[in-house]
Amino acid sequence: MRITTGATAAALSGLAGLHIAWGLGSPFPSANRTELADTVAGTKVVPSAPQCFAVAGALVGAAALVTDALPLARRQRTIGASGAALVLGMRGVLGVAGQTSRIVPWTPSDRFTKLDRRYYGPLCLALSAGVWSSLRSD
Repeated sequence: MRITTGATAAALSGLAGLHIAWGLGSPFPSANRTELADTVAGTKVVPSAPQCFAVAGALVGAAALVTDALPLARRQRTIGASGAALVLGMRGVLGVAGQTSRIVPWTPSDRFTKLDRRYYGPLCLALSAGVWSSLRSD
């Protein structure tokens, strides 16, 4: 496995783990759930457990596509990984532009928007590139 593929899969898996922890009630890395909500969603309340688990599932699925861990035909893997890369890329572009509000049904806080532009958006862009890169390793 290429370094980029491994790093991308590890990051996706780690983020899935965070979403699972949040769904189970952890405030990590914040001091409490209110601070976590503002940090990761720009809201006053953390997204619901089912929402956190859904995101975790999507991230695990993306990691499995990146590592070719699913018993899929090459074409199916390519379609799935391309979809994941496009979603991450779109999320990244909107985050860097400070426009995440266009894809969520709430107005994120100023603090979240700042973090999104500086960290979350660029991370999504890097993950998108990593997913695309994994397709080249076929």
